[in-house]
Amino acid sequence: MKKFWIGFLCLGILLSGCGSSSDEDTKEDDTADTTKKEEKKEEEKKELTELKQFPESFADDTQVAVFHTSKGDITVALFPEEAPKAVENFVTHAQEGYYDGVIFHRVIADFMIQGGDPEGTGMGGESIWGEGFEIEASDELYNFNGALAMANTGQANSNGSQFFIVQASTLSSSLDNSLPQLVKEKYQEVGGANWLDGDYSVFGQVISGMDIVNAIAAVETDENDKPVEDIIIQSITITTYGEIK
Repeated sequence: MKKFWIGFLCLGILLSGCGSSSDEDTKEDDTADTTKKEEKKEEEKKELTELKQFPESFADDTQVAVFHTSKGDITVALFPEEAPKAVENFVTHAQEGYYDGVIFHRVIADFMIQGGDPEGTGMGGESIWGEGFEIEASDELYNFNGALAMANTGQANSNGSQFFIVQASTLSSSLDNSLPQLVKEKYQEVGGANWLDGDYSVFGQVISGMDIVNAIAAVETDENDKPVEDIIIQSITITTYGEIK
Protein backbone atom coordinates (compact mmCIF):
# COMPACT_ATOMS: atom_id res chain seq x y z
CA MET A 1 0.00 0.00 0.00
CA LYS A 2 2.83 2.41 0.79
CA LYS A 3 4.56 1.70 -2.57
CA PHE A 4 1.29 2.24 -4.43
CA TRP A 5 0.69 5.53 -2.64
CA ILE A 6 4.19 6.82 -3.29
CA GLY A 7 3.95 5.76 -6.92
CA PHE A 8 0.63 7.52 -7.27
CA LEU A 9 2.14 10.70 -5.88
CA CYS A 10 5.04 10.55 -8.28
CA LEU A 11 2.69 10.04 -11.20
CA GLY A 12 0.70 13.05 -10.06
CA ILE A 13 3.85 15.14 -10.00
CA LEU A 14 4.82 14.03 -13.50
CA LEU A 15 1.36 14.84 -14.86
CA SER A 16 1.56 18.30 -13.33
CA GLY A 17 4.91 19.08 -14.89
CA CYS A 18 7.00 17.60 -12.06
CA GLY A 19 5.71 20.29 -9.70
CA SER A 20 6.59 23.95 -9.93
CA SER A 21 8.83 25.71 -7.46
CA SER A 22 5.95 28.05 -6.62
CA ASP A 23 3.77 25.08 -5.64
CA GLU A 24 6.55 23.75 -3.45
CA ASP A 25 7.04 27.17 -1.87
CA THR A 26 3.30 27.40 -1.15
CA LYS A 27 3.29 23.98 0.49
CA GLU A 28 6.32 24.94 2.58
CA ASP A 29 4.61 28.18 3.62
CA ASP A 30 1.42 26.31 4.56
CA THR A 31 3.43 23.81 6.59
CA ALA A 32 5.31 26.63 8.32
CA ASP A 33 2.04 28.43 9.12
CA THR A 34 0.52 25.25 10.54
CA THR A 35 3.63 24.64 12.65
CA LYS A 36 3.57 28.20 13.97
CA LYS A 37 -0.12 27.91 14.90
CA GLU A 38 0.53 24.65 16.74
CA GLU A 39 3.51 26.16 18.55
CA LYS A 40 1.46 29.23 19.49
CA LYS A 41 -1.32 26.99 20.86
CA GLU A 42 1.20 25.06 22.94
CA GLU A 43 2.69 28.32 24.27
CA GLU A 44 -0.79 29.54 25.23
CA LYS A 45 -1.37 26.33 27.16
CA LYS A 46 1.93 26.69 28.97
CA GLU A 47 1.25 30.34 29.78
CA LEU A 48 -2.23 29.69 31.23
CA THR A 49 -2.39 31.77 34.41
CA GLU A 50 -6.09 31.62 35.32
CA LEU A 51 -8.82 29.05 34.84
CA LYS A 52 -12.09 30.25 33.35
CA GLN A 53 -14.06 28.14 35.83
CA PHE A 54 -12.10 29.36 38.86
CA PRO A 55 -11.30 33.06 38.41
CA GLU A 56 -10.14 35.25 41.28
CA SER A 57 -13.53 36.92 40.99
CA PHE A 58 -16.44 36.81 38.57
CA ALA A 59 -17.49 39.96 36.71
CA ASP A 60 -20.82 41.39 37.86
CA ASP A 61 -22.36 40.72 34.43
CA THR A 62 -21.42 37.03 34.46
CA GLN A 63 -24.54 35.05 33.62
CA VAL A 64 -25.64 32.79 36.44
CA ALA A 65 -28.24 30.03 36.83
CA VAL A 66 -29.75 29.25 40.24
CA PHE A 67 -31.25 25.75 40.48
CA HIS A 68 -34.03 25.72 43.07
CA THR A 69 -34.26 22.03 43.98
CA SER A 70 -36.13 20.06 46.60
CA LYS A 71 -32.77 19.65 48.37
CA GLY A 72 -31.73 23.31 48.22
CA ASP A 73 -30.24 25.85 45.81
CA ILE A 74 -27.29 25.31 43.47
CA THR A 75 -25.74 28.37 41.81
CA VAL A 76 -23.83 27.94 38.56
CA ALA A 77 -21.78 30.44 36.54
CA LEU A 78 -22.34 30.07 32.77
CA PHE A 79 -19.82 30.49 29.95
CA PRO A 80 -21.58 31.64 26.74
CA GLU A 81 -18.36 32.66 25.00
CA GLU A 82 -16.92 29.15 25.11
CA ALA A 83 -20.19 27.21 24.70
CA PRO A 84 -22.68 29.58 23.04
CA LYS A 85 -25.19 27.00 21.82
CA ALA A 86 -25.22 25.01 25.06
CA VAL A 87 -25.79 28.17 27.11
CA GLU A 88 -28.46 29.56 24.78
CA ASN A 89 -30.26 26.23 24.80
CA PHE A 90 -30.12 25.86 28.58
CA VAL A 91 -31.01 29.49 29.37
CA THR A 92 -33.95 29.55 26.96
CA HIS A 93 -35.33 26.29 28.36
CA ALA A 94 -34.89 27.58 31.92
CA GLN A 95 -36.58 30.92 31.22
CA GLU A 96 -39.50 29.21 29.49
CA GLY A 97 -40.02 26.85 32.44
CA TYR A 98 -39.04 23.74 30.52
CA TYR A 99 -37.10 22.39 33.50
CA ASP A 100 -39.70 23.28 36.15
CA GLY A 101 -40.74 20.15 38.02
CA VAL A 102 -38.17 17.98 36.24
CA ILE A 103 -36.29 15.43 38.37
CA PHE A 104 -32.66 14.36 38.56
CA HIS A 105 -33.32 11.01 36.94
CA ARG A 106 -29.79 9.59 37.11
CA VAL A 107 -27.49 9.92 40.12
CA ILE A 108 -24.14 8.17 40.54
CA ALA A 109 -22.14 9.05 43.64
CA ASP A 110 -18.57 10.17 42.96
CA PHE A 111 -19.44 10.76 39.31
CA MET A 112 -22.39 13.03 38.47
CA ILE A 113 -26.06 13.96 38.89
CA GLN A 114 -28.12 14.19 35.69
CA GLY A 115 -31.40 15.93 34.88
CA GLY A 116 -33.13 17.95 32.18
CA ASP A 117 -35.44 15.24 30.81
CA PRO A 118 -39.11 16.26 31.15
CA GLU A 119 -40.07 12.59 30.91
CA GLY A 120 -37.81 11.70 33.82
CA THR A 121 -36.63 8.53 32.08
CA GLY A 122 -33.36 9.62 30.53
CA MET A 123 -34.82 9.03 27.09
CA GLY A 124 -36.65 12.31 26.52
CA GLY A 125 -36.13 15.99 25.98
CA GLU A 126 -35.01 18.07 23.04
CA SER A 127 -33.11 21.24 22.30
CA ILE A 128 -34.79 24.59 21.70
CA TRP A 129 -34.19 24.00 17.98
CA GLY A 130 -36.07 20.70 17.97
CA GLU A 131 -32.98 18.76 16.95
CA GLY A 132 -29.64 17.79 18.44
CA PHE A 133 -26.65 20.10 18.28
CA GLU A 134 -22.90 19.65 18.29
CA ILE A 135 -20.44 19.28 21.14
CA GLU A 136 -18.67 22.54 21.97
CA ALA A 137 -15.41 21.28 23.43
CA SER A 138 -13.21 24.11 24.67
CA ASP A 139 -9.56 24.22 25.73
CA GLU A 140 -10.69 26.59 28.50
CA LEU A 141 -13.40 24.47 30.13
CA TYR A 142 -12.93 21.09 31.82
CA ASN A 143 -14.93 18.46 33.68
CA PHE A 144 -13.76 19.59 37.10
CA ASN A 145 -15.80 18.68 40.16
CA GLY A 146 -18.87 20.95 39.95
CA ALA A 147 -18.77 21.41 36.17
CA LEU A 148 -22.14 21.70 34.39
CA ALA A 149 -22.18 19.94 31.01
CA MET A 150 -24.57 18.77 28.32
CA ALA A 151 -25.43 15.08 28.28
CA ASN A 152 -25.39 13.31 24.91
CA THR A 153 -25.88 9.84 23.44
CA GLY A 154 -22.31 9.47 22.26
CA GLN A 155 -23.39 10.22 18.70
CA ALA A 156 -22.62 13.38 16.73
CA ASN A 157 -25.01 16.30 17.22
CA SER A 158 -26.95 14.60 20.02
CA ASN A 159 -27.05 17.39 22.63
CA GLY A 160 -30.67 17.99 23.58
CA SER A 161 -32.05 19.25 26.89
CA GLN A 162 -30.36 16.92 29.36
CA PHE A 163 -27.39 18.04 31.44
CA PHE A 164 -25.26 16.80 34.31
CA ILE A 165 -23.20 18.25 37.14
CA VAL A 166 -19.92 16.49 37.86
CA GLN A 167 -19.70 15.20 41.44
CA ALA A 168 -16.27 13.63 41.84
CA SER A 169 -13.94 14.97 44.50
CA THR A 170 -11.19 12.57 43.42
CA LEU A 171 -9.89 11.48 40.02
CA SER A 172 -10.73 8.03 38.69
CA SER A 173 -8.18 8.09 35.86
CA SER A 174 -4.71 9.47 35.19
CA LEU A 175 -4.28 12.95 33.77
CA ASP A 176 -3.25 13.63 30.20
CA ASN A 177 0.33 14.93 30.18
CA SER A 178 -0.57 17.41 27.44
CA LEU A 179 -2.90 19.32 29.77
CA PRO A 180 -1.72 22.76 30.90
CA GLN A 181 -0.02 22.57 34.29
CA LEU A 182 -2.66 24.77 35.90
CA VAL A 183 -5.41 22.42 34.73
CA LYS A 184 -3.59 19.37 36.10
CA GLU A 185 -3.06 21.10 39.43
CA LYS A 186 -6.74 22.07 39.68
CA TYR A 187 -7.86 18.53 38.84
CA GLN A 188 -5.58 17.21 41.57
CA GLU A 189 -6.96 19.83 43.98
CA VAL A 190 -10.72 19.57 43.38
CA GLY A 191 -11.16 16.31 41.46
CA GLY A 192 -13.44 15.73 38.50
CA ALA A 193 -14.23 13.41 35.60
CA ASN A 194 -11.25 14.29 33.42
CA TRP A 195 -11.82 11.32 31.13
CA LEU A 196 -14.93 13.10 29.79
CA ASP A 197 -12.92 16.06 28.46
CA GLY A 198 -13.51 16.69 24.77
CA ASP A 199 -16.59 14.48 24.55
CA TYR A 200 -19.11 16.73 26.30
CA SER A 201 -19.97 20.43 26.24
CA VAL A 202 -18.94 21.96 29.56
CA PHE A 203 -20.85 25.24 29.87
CA GLY A 204 -20.97 26.09 33.55
CA GLN A 205 -19.39 25.69 37.00
CA VAL A 206 -21.01 25.46 40.43
CA ILE A 207 -19.99 28.51 42.49
CA SER A 208 -22.19 27.81 45.51
CA GLY A 209 -24.36 24.92 46.64
CA MET A 210 -21.85 22.15 46.03
CA ASP A 211 -23.01 20.74 49.35
CA ILE A 212 -26.46 20.34 47.76
CA VAL A 213 -24.91 18.53 44.77
CA ASN A 214 -23.13 16.20 47.20
CA ALA A 215 -26.36 15.60 49.12
CA ILE A 216 -28.19 14.69 45.92
CA ALA A 217 -25.37 12.36 44.90
CA ALA A 218 -25.64 10.59 48.26
CA VAL A 219 -29.34 9.67 48.04
CA GLU A 220 -30.52 6.10 47.72
CA THR A 221 -30.98 4.95 44.12
CA ASP A 222 -32.47 1.92 42.37
CA GLU A 223 -30.77 -0.48 39.93
CA ASN A 224 -31.08 2.15 37.16
CA ASP A 225 -29.34 4.86 39.24
CA LYS A 226 -32.63 6.70 39.66
CA PRO A 227 -33.23 8.21 43.12
CA VAL A 228 -35.80 6.20 45.09
CA GLU A 229 -37.28 9.50 46.26
CA ASP A 230 -37.64 12.14 43.54
CA ILE A 231 -35.18 15.03 43.66
CA ILE A 232 -37.04 17.83 41.91
CA ILE A 233 -35.83 20.91 40.07
CA GLN A 234 -38.59 23.27 41.14
CA SER A 235 -37.36 26.06 38.87
CA ILE A 236 -34.19 27.65 37.50
CA THR A 237 -33.59 31.40 37.78
CA ILE A 238 -31.32 33.06 35.22
CA THR A 239 -29.63 36.15 36.64
CA THR A 240 -26.16 37.70 36.98
CA TYR A 241 -23.38 37.37 39.50
CA GLY A 242 -23.79 41.03 40.45
CA GLU A 243 -27.41 40.40 41.40
CA ILE A 244 -26.70 37.50 43.75
CA LYS A 245 -23.37 38.36 45.37
